[in-house]
Amino acid sequence: MPKSLPVEGFFPNSEFVSRETWDRLQDYADLVRKWQGSFNLISPHTLPVLWQRHVLDSLQLYRLQPKPLTWVDMGSGAGFPGLVTAICLAEQNAGWVHLVESNNKKAAFLRQVILKTGARASVHPMRVEAKAPELDNVDAISARALASLPDLLTYAWPIALDNPNVEMWFHKGLDYPEEVRSARDLWAFDLIEHHSLAQDGSAILQISNLSKQNQAVDPS
Repeated sequence: MPKSLPVEGFFPNSEFVSRETWDRLQDYADLVRKWQGSFNLISPHTLPVLWQRHVLDSLQLYRLQPKPLTWVDMGSGAGFPGLVTAICLAEQNAGWVHLVESNNKKAAFLRQVILKTGARASVHPMRVEAKAPELDNVDAISARALASLPDLLTYAWPIALDNPNVEMWFHKGLDYPEEVRSARDLWAFDLIEHHSLAQDGSAILQISNLSKQNQAVDPS
């Protein structure tokens, strides 16, 4: 791992990805800084803490789920977390991430990062509500800083209908318990809460077996 990267103190062990992957992530961060002035990729006040706030926070997802799955990353924006996952998958030479981003400028940025880093990803310039044939046969869905949990589940539902075993992985902040309660008014699902290393009280939610409440089966 390059010594210049501020990883110590975030992950208990940074060796879950290779040195080559850390180099690719460094290239990605450099491109974010280069393009930020023109495209406003991330909130300007988070640029000084780009690594901790965005890269390492997103990297938690691959640490939790390192299998070479086929992902859909909804509302990718600057690529967090989907592009980080795709960069990590390059070292396995397996798995794929479909980056869904409707903003054409951000979609162009994502393509540049893919070319630079060899990330295993493709860009789909469309809204997350759209259902494209190329997004069939997926294993997992991710999103970060996109919408409330009830809305995320609504966006994910068309994919979940065609892929009943799909897992959903959503980064959520301090108010996530209230979002979970609101989501359960509309949806039935299994939930595992993973403590986030980014901020005490935040979490990465792992959701499976999604169904609408009026379609949920009474186990009795």
